[in-house]
Amino acid sequence: MLFNCSPDIREQISANSCLQPQSCIRGSPLSDVVLTSGDVDHIGGLLSLREGHQFSIHATPGINRILASNPILGVLNRAAVKREIAEPGERRRLSAGIEIELFTVPGKTPLYLETEGVVTNARCDTTVGIEVATNKHALFYVPACAEIDRETAARLENARLVFFDGTLWSDDEMIRTGTGMKTGRRMGHMPVGGPDGSLVALKAIGVKRLIYIHINNTNPMLIEGSPENEAVRAAGAEVGFDGQEIDL
Repeated sequence: MLFNCSPDIREQISANSCLQPQSCIRGSPLSDVVLTSGDVDHIGGLLSLREGHQFSIHATPGINRILASNPILGVLNRAAVKREIAEPGERRRLSAGIEIELFTVPGKTPLYLETEGVVTNARCDTTVGIEVATNKHALFYVPACAEIDRETAARLENARLVFFDGTLWSDDEMIRTGTGMKTGRRMGHMPVGGPDGSLVALKAIGVKRLIYIHINNTNPMLIEGSPENEAVRAAGAEVGFDGQEIDL
């Protein structure tokens, strides 16, 4: 089961034996892909899963409309790849036996679909998080979030485990480093650091274990020993890393 399917999915499969063919050349243990947005870094890897293997894509009506409007995704044979509609607030059981529920979070439309007057913190079904039921407590996966509003805070309050958007440390990071022309909030990502950042906000609502994911390569918290990395650790949070395993 995958949450999103990034363009480097081939490298991820190569690096993780549990995702590799088990019995035949084109066989795969992959049964479900759950999408949280229509962003390229969340759907681009689907093109690498076009070899006829049967699996299901689970996405909200809005994200499914984005997929349907892109003709290149027609290479995913509908006879093999089922597109399941997952309404926000609806609990569903995946093939692997895990139960999930999608929930909306503040965000924006994908960059390639932007028009004038884009709203960067809209709450609609094209940006969602995933709540996963476990034997003990639910965990939450939120790879993109423009702000922690009252509804999002209520959903994540006192959560035992949250994977959260760690794209940028500071809002103007891309501009200061010369790697972009937009702030993080303009791109639909709230910063990690600062008094109005996600680190302070999530700890204030009692999140027990916080792991940052979806981290841009400009984010200094990736550097061991940096002030930003130390600030994350001092708050009792973690910087996610490739190959990380969580025992539930």
